[in-house]
Amino acid sequence: MTPTDTRGESSATRMPAIRVPAGLTFTALIAGIALGWLVSGSAIAPRLAAIAGPIGKLWLQGLTMTILPLVAALLFNGVTETVAAARAGAMARRTLGLIFGFLAISAILGGVLTPLLLRLFPVPPDAAAAMGAQSADPGPVPGVADFLGSLIPSNIVKAAGDNAMLPVIVFFALFALASTRLAEGPRRTLASLFEGIAGAMMVVIGWVLAIAPIGVFGLAFSVAAGSGTAAIGALAHYVVIVASIGGVMLLGAYPLAILGGRRKAGAFVRAMLPVQTVALSTQSSLASLPAMLGACRELGVRERTGEFVLPLAVALFRATGPGMNMAVAVYAAHLTGVVLTPTVIAAGVLTAFATSLGAVSLPGAISFVTSCGPVAIAMGVPVEPLALLVAVEMLPDLMRTVGNVTMDVAITSVVDRMEGEAEPARG
Repeated sequence: MTPTDTRGESSATRMPAIRVPAGLTFTALIAGIALGWLVSGSAIAPRLAAIAGPIGKLWLQGLTMTILPLVAALLFNGVTETVAAARAGAMARRTLGLIFGFLAISAILGGVLTPLLLRLFPVPPDAAAAMGAQSADPGPVPGVADFLGSLIPSNIVKAAGDNAMLPVIVFFALFALASTRLAEGPRRTLASLFEGIAGAMMVVIGWVLAIAPIGVFGLAFSVAAGSGTAAIGALAHYVVIVASIGGVMLLGAYPLAILGGRRKAGAFVRAMLPVQTVALSTQSSLASLPAMLGACRELGVRERTGEFVLPLAVALFRATGPGMNMAVAVYAAHLTGVVLTPTVIAAGVLTAFATSLGAVSLPGAISFVTSCGPVAIAMGVPVEPLALLVAVEMLPDLMRTVGNVTMDVAITSVVDRMEGEAEPARG
């Protein structure tokens, strides 16, 4: 049982099943680039691009229209379930403290390391044109006072209409916290309402992603018809940069388990290999849960610790998520010419951290939309480049899943060590 819901299941397990044609979407991306390259420079290229481009943009609009209501509903569910988990006892509070700490570290690392990586390995000069990105008008650079003042919306409806993602997130986080102080009847009514909104939005986004091969083909064709094969190099560069941020969190799990969990290095490496194999083959933390429980037994983790902490970690803890989502937004900012001031980075970090609380175990393409879209919007980054990046999400998603399951087991070993140290005091 996942200890994040008093009814015995988390909202993630109650979400409608959605099948995303990831392989077909990736094939459509390659086909669009190849056909666009074949006709690039010809007289017919502009006429074909004039047809394919609007189709792709219409699909992108369908994708982005679901972001705000879906994020609001998922955040509400995530906050209320986190509060419920915190009431489950000392072990739950220790686990949540570690989870929140590492989610914050992940978001900060993504905001700090990605710009550094892009200085060392710059975006290819023709990447912006290749990805169909257009330079955005950065407008006036907000100061710290302006940034802090923008966190609390004076009119939540206006903030939502202006796509001001961060104040909307603050509002719904406070709203969710307030709902936990209500009597059981109204609290369950609100929980059911937001669960229903999240489920309905999932269905809509499932419909939109079902035709992703058509939309991605149209966008890829129109881009490649004007830029040739440069898009392939740009996408490869993007995958390496984003996956590198996830790799940092993956590597960080080893010293965490060895130093924080007091596990032997060789034992942890050996125990994680089967888990990581399952993670690579399924690209799902939830599907890797039995293997993670087996790894914990092999590492000598108490059975009650593993059976409590791991489901909670699978439900709430995606260690690579905030960092890699920040990397996506920062990369899109470089493509579109958005100035990455400290306040812009701070807005992205806060949004990446907050939206990770409402993340659910879903196919990578859906998680990409619900997690990366809000971060980009909060930073003032145009979301147009995300339409092509979602087509290659299956590649960095491998790093996401492997990093997440490795950190889940590492966190569990740390909690188990903390519980062992606390037992004499309780006795």
